[in-house]
Amino acid sequence: MTLAPEVLAILILNAIFLLLATVAFVLSVKISLKWDIHATTQSQYRLEKQSFLSATIIKYIFAIKLPLFLFFIFTLDKISVLLTGAMCGAGVVDATDYGTYLLILKLVNLYLFGFWLALHYLDIKNPNLPYTKIKFEFFMVAFVLFVIEIVLEGIMFSDIDIDKMVSCCGTLYSSASTSAMGDILSIKTAPLLALFYGNIALLLFFYWFRVKYLFAIANISFIIIALVSLISWFGTYIYELPTHHCPFCFLQSDYYYVGYLLYTLLFIGTFYGMRLGVMQMLGEGEDRSYRISLIANLLYALVVTLYPVVYFIRNGVWL
Repeated sequence: MTLAPEVLAILILNAIFLLLATVAFVLSVKISLKWDIHATTQSQYRLEKQSFLSATIIKYIFAIKLPLFLFFIFTLDKISVLLTGAMCGAGVVDATDYGTYLLILKLVNLYLFGFWLALHYLDIKNPNLPYTKIKFEFFMVAFVLFVIEIVLEGIMFSDIDIDKMVSCCGTLYSSASTSAMGDILSIKTAPLLALFYGNIALLLFFYWFRVKYLFAIANISFIIIALVSLISWFGTYIYELPTHHCPFCFLQSDYYYVGYLLYTLLFIGTFYGMRLGVMQMLGEGEDRSYRISLIANLLYALVVTLYPVVYFIRNGVWL
């Protein structure tokens, strides 16, 4: 499977990222141990130059990592045709024991690199560079998770056996499943929608009263509730099929790639919402993130709501 062009591209980019990130990690260790903004020594001057180099490397990795995550999802869908039984990326993820963990870790790392970037821009706005040590210590933690992600990705792709039968998304995302997904899909629609729109109401309430910590927490809960409700209910209206709950299939051309739009809006909205909590912990004010987070989350809610509404208007019944 590692010989597939898309997989090779990902693995080559990972090797380049690992090399660059290792350089940034080594510099980060030096900075965290020896940084002193008040010093006027030659050593401190070199550290300041190295900090800009390290920051540039990390920014470059994040700038490529975000579209690369979408390309990773695209690759899962593309190579699914090579696996017997797979209908979409869900079958590829389930083809090994590492797929689900890798997907979760990729999402976590996206948020971590985004938080680092927010901390970096906050740091360089101040001539005293007050967050330099903190941001590079933070990167040292993110680097460990990043290395684990790259290793897991290599193991997952090399472990896929194209001769092995895998489960299709209809089996994996079924209420009859004995896994945790079966429990999720057994949740009643009414309480699930109450949680979804109730969370939207909380976001509006905390936005209006500028309660940053609670707004950030509401965004964390919104990630979970939005994904569960998308798989369990909203997604069935995208497919117009009450038994189809796959979170991967609407990334395909048959559904106009709407999944990419939904996941991008959800990431932007929740990232900027949680960013407010980070800024609050640092004692920094932030109003722009409020607007971006709320707009993206409301757009997500609007798009997923339109599907069942339009279906009902056209057919006069709910699925």
